[in-house]
Amino acid sequence: MKNVILTALLSVIAVVSGYVEELDEDKFNEYRQNELWLVEFYAPWCAYCHTFEPIWYEVGAELKSLGSPVNVGKMDTTVHKSIASELNIRGYPTIKLFKGDLSFDYKGPRTKDAIIEFTNRVSGPVVRPLSSVQLFQHVMSRHDLIFVYIGGESLLKKEYYKAASEFIVHTYFFTASLEILPKAVTLQDVPVVAVFKDGTYYLYNEFVDGDLSSWINRERFPSYFQIDSFSLYQMGEKQSKLVALAVVDEKNPSEESIRYKTLMERLSTEYRDLYKSNYQFGYVDGNEYINGLIMGEVAIPSIIVLNMTIDGYCLPESKIETMDDLLHFLNSVLDGSATLLGGNGFVQCTKRALYKAKSTVLLMFQTAPVFSCFVCGVPMAIAVIVVRAACTAVPANDEKPEEGATTSPDLDAHGKKATELQPDITEKTTEAKKED
Repeated sequence: MKNVILTALLSVIAVVSGYVEELDEDKFNEYRQNELWLVEFYAPWCAYCHTFEPIWYEVGAELKSLGSPVNVGKMDTTVHKSIASELNIRGYPTIKLFKGDLSFDYKGPRTKDAIIEFTNRVSGPVVRPLSSVQLFQHVMSRHDLIFVYIGGESLLKKEYYKAASEFIVHTYFFTASLEILPKAVTLQDVPVVAVFKDGTYYLYNEFVDGDLSSWINRERFPSYFQIDSFSLYQMGEKQSKLVALAVVDEKNPSEESIRYKTLMERLSTEYRDLYKSNYQFGYVDGNEYINGLIMGEVAIPSIIVLNMTIDGYCLPESKIETMDDLLHFLNSVLDGSATLLGGNGFVQCTKRALYKAKSTVLLMFQTAPVFSCFVCGVPMAIAVIVVRAACTAVPANDEKPEEGATTSPDLDAHGKKATELQPDITEKTTEAKKED
C-alpha cells in the first residue's frame, strides 16, 4: 500500500514539475522576446529555494490549467552567471515576469495564490476599462483597493498611464466613465483619479497631494491592515511614510492586544487627514520579523513606530492606555522628541548583516539539515585538509640525506661542512682593509 501511495505521489510530482521548464541562457534570451515568461532565479545552496520549489511547481500547474499565456520557468544562477549579473539578481529565490523588453519584480508573499494574482495582473493590460456598473461592482468585490481614472482624454490621463506602468506590480488600475460609478460617488469635476479602499473613496488633488505618482505610492495600501514582512519591505523601498504598528498575538489575543488594535484602527480613520502623509497604520501578528529588524525583543503586545527607509524605530517611553497617549507618542516621533533607535550606520549595518547571516544558517539547518550539512561541511573539510597539509609539510632545506647515500661534496665524514669550502670572511675582510 505504501509503495502504491509513493508511486502515485512521485507521478503527481513528475506531472506538476513538467509545467516548469529549466532554462539556459540561449533558451531564456530566445523565449523572452516573443512570449510571456514567469521565471524563478535560484541557487542550489539556498534553503529558501528548496522550501519554495513545490510551490513553484504548483504555480506552473495552476497557470497551465487556467489557460494562461504565461510560461513558467526556472534558472540556476550559479551556472548562468552572466544572466544573473545582467538582471542584477541579489537574493534567492528571485521571481521576475518578462513581458517583451520589460521585466517586473515580484516582491510579495511566497504563496501560490499571491504569485498567480501578480502574474494575472501584470501580464494583462496596464490599465483596464470598466464598461458597466456590473463589471465595476464585480471588480470592487474582488479587490480591496483599486485606482480609477474617470473622464476623457487629458494630460492627467497620460500621467495616470505612466504611473500605472510603474505601480502595476502592486495594484490594479482602471478607467471608467461617470455613468458606471456607484451613486454614492459624487464628483465636482472631471477628469479625476480616485482610489477606492477602506469601504470608501479618496480623490487626487494636484494642489494638495503633489504629483500623481507620489500620491499613488502613498495611497496604494489600505489605511489600516495586517502588515507582513513583504509589505514592510515595499514600504521601505519607495515610501517615505513611518509605519505605526500594534504588535499582537492573533492566536491568543489578550485584552491589551485588542485595545492596541482598536486604537490603531480608530486612529487610521478618525485622524486620516492629519496623518495621511506621515503614517501608515496597521498591526503585525507576532514579533518574529520585528525582532529581526531591531535585533532585539519586542514585547507582545506593544506599539512601535518603524522608519523603514533608515531601519530605525521608536518605542513609547510610557504605557499606551488611551487615544491621547497614542497621539502624544506619534507626535513626539514626528517632532523628534522621541528617541530614535537603530538606524543604518556602519555599526548597525554590520550587526544586522551578522544577525541575518546567523538567522539564514539556522533556517537552512531547520528546513534542510542534510543539504545544509553538505554545503557547510565541504568548505570546512577542504579548509582542514589545506591547513593540515601546510602544517605537516617538510621544508626542502630541512631534508636529511637518505641512509646509505653518498655524502655531498660539501660535507665531511661527520656530515659537517668542510672548512676549506667555507670562505674565511674575517681574513677576506682584513685583506680588503690592507688593499684600502
